[in-house]
Amino acid sequence: MTGASIHAGLTASFERLGMAPADVAGRVALAAQAVTGFEQHHGRPPAWLYWVPGRIEIFGKHTDYAGGRSLVAAVPRGFMVAAAPRDDDRVVAYDARWNAAMRVDVGNADLAFAGWPNYVAVVVRRLASNFPGAALGADVAFASDLPRSAGISSSSALVVGIARALVMRGQLDQRPEWLEAIQSPLDLAGYLGAVENGLTFKSLAGTSGVGTHGGSEDHTAILNCSADRVNAFAYVPVRPQGDAALPADWVFLVISSGMEAAKTGAAMARYNAASLSTRALVESWRASRRAAGVPASGTMTLAGVLAQDRESADEIREAVRRHPSRDFDGATLERRLEHFIAEDARVPLALDAIARCDRQVIGRLARATQEDAERLLQNQVPETSALAALALESGAFASSSFGAGFGGSVWALAPASEGEEILRAWRRRYVELYPAVENVTGFVARPAPASAALSFA
Repeated sequence: MTGASIHAGLTASFERLGMAPADVAGRVALAAQAVTGFEQHHGRPPAWLYWVPGRIEIFGKHTDYAGGRSLVAAVPRGFMVAAAPRDDDRVVAYDARWNAAMRVDVGNADLAFAGWPNYVAVVVRRLASNFPGAALGADVAFASDLPRSAGISSSSALVVGIARALVMRGQLDQRPEWLEAIQSPLDLAGYLGAVENGLTFKSLAGTSGVGTHGGSEDHTAILNCSADRVNAFAYVPVRPQGDAALPADWVFLVISSGMEAAKTGAAMARYNAASLSTRALVESWRASRRAAGVPASGTMTLAGVLAQDRESADEIREAVRRHPSRDFDGATLERRLEHFIAEDARVPLALDAIARCDRQVIGRLARATQEDAERLLQNQVPETSALAALALESGAFASSSFGAGFGGSVWALAPASEGEEILRAWRRRYVELYPAVENVTGFVARPAPASAALSFA
């Protein structure tokens, strides 16, 4: 099988999915790279092929794992994952773009891996644990045009792609354990978020994840977003909150800062602190309730506590004073609470503004979310702050950083007729300001379709 032989079938697949015409040829070329890589590395054609997009987090910074809301869109950059069954219990994965491979035996998936192989091993380990005896042996090859560690969900996209291939291999979606816990793509997103962070999902027990305490926003966007639309979701559990068409004369611009949003070592600790501090807020609230003899749910999220009544935020603040956290000081928790309340509330406002084509409101909301990321969440670096400001100076009407923070990327909204010109000016200004930064890449995007199996024919 060659790139030319699958071109027509893949083109038709992407057109049916609603991929923007300008993006179809690039997706077909990426698919051909994955298929060719599979054939060269594994010596046979693949049986299955999956499209797995990255995502833009428009609003909802660090809200998902605390039960909050976010506004997201899939992007026309991502992974193509080709796979076929093996006769043994080994998963062999090959990165066709960077010519790197790993292998993991299903019965020995606890071995330590670094980098992208760790994400593959985590998926294998969790599926083997949750679905004992399943046939998971598979050859896999993938190709991606997402920049690494740029906040566009390259890691979660890989998790989704590997999981989709192994679910097909083991026919896991036919098993009673699956049917009990996973009944929709929203459930699947919640489960794959739990695979990555190691938590239990309904009846499917947790194992060790990749080391981060994130949520399921990325997996939800990858599996549930709609072409040409932005989608809002709430989390824990995942549930839709509405969607809106991106105005025809708007486009997203995305530039990666060149500062990797790493999730290892000290960077992982900073990333996890944003998540763990929301748990600390709930723990202080729960301790206050216990002291007063009032029952409190052991599974309540921060969003769940805040939703109880209008006095809940003040109750949490008082609880932090009376029952201090062992891990976070009171000022840190006050900032975290203030950020969560404000950021979560922006999501429905932003969705409404996009539905009404209101550039002024979306610009004002974007400025506020960026300012709060810098002042309250404190997950910005000078490069991402500058990049967000330079987008506006270059002609965009809204911009904000997104993703885990401490590096990563910035999105901007601009008139479609000027998108490419603004992108070039934006990147030029940023490179002039930070000439030593490498790997500064950017693209223009309309919202892309969610992950899907692709037809060769």
